Amino acid sequence: MRYACLNGGKRVRAMLVYASGEAVNADPVLLDTAACAVEMIHAYSLVHDDLPAMDDDDLRRGKPACHIAYDEATAILAGDALLTLAFEILATDLTTPADIPRRLSMVQCLARAAGTAGMTGGQSLDLEAVGRKLSRDQLAAIHQRKTGALIQACVQLGALSGDADTTELAALDQYARHLGIAFQIVDDILDEVSNTATLGKTSGADRARNKPTYPSIIGLETSKRLAEDLYREAINCLDTLAKNAYTLRQLAEMVVHRTY
Repeated sequence: MRYACLNGGKRVRAMLVYASGEAVNADPVLLDTAACAVEMIHAYSLVHDDLPAMDDDDLRRGKPACHIAYDEATAILAGDALLTLAFEILATDLTTPADIPRRLSMVQCLARAAGTAGMTGGQSLDLEAVGRKLSRDQLAAIHQRKTGALIQACVQLGALSGDADTTELAALDQYARHLGIAFQIVDDILDEVSNTATLGKTSGADRARNKPTYPSIIGLETSKRLAEDLYREAINCLDTLAKNAYTLRQLAEMVVHRTY
């Protein structure tokens, strides 16, 4: 579990929790547990994603994948334990909001994002899509669940840790929705044009597995333009949050404008 969680990584999802909390003036101390919980969910998903039965990748974050460093059974159990621990700490840790309805909303938000309506359902659809020709809309629907749902949950968890009103919650949700798809498009682009050393995982793996990606469906240059359009839409959603949205803007810049 420590190997999977603490062995590198960008921590984008945890940063989104802190940034959205900052945007609604949440106490930073109340954001720690939610940030840890989403990183545990993300780490578990990567451990399982790398397994031979799924994407079958030997590298993660520039090091042997968990099932290579240990074994498949250990990797499966480590992922299971990380998933469970995320909800345990979110439900019980003292550095989450004290009022029970808000804490319950946070647990529900993360559960929905990680389950069949979110990441797990999206991963299932992603596996079913291998070797098939999809439309852009079909691919977007998969990645809205596989990648976008957890990113939306990160932003919502940060907002729920503060005193966000319904208008602010809606603006943050739209920001995260646009950013989540842009994040996946850039991942698809980098899989095509970057190298294994830079990515920390096997480059060209999606193409080798014949997985539908944005570049394979709409082309590389159109994919870059679409990511840029989504970035601008995400930024525009923050206009109502004024100066407190500075870090969210910087994170969107970092996510979308990673080196092609």
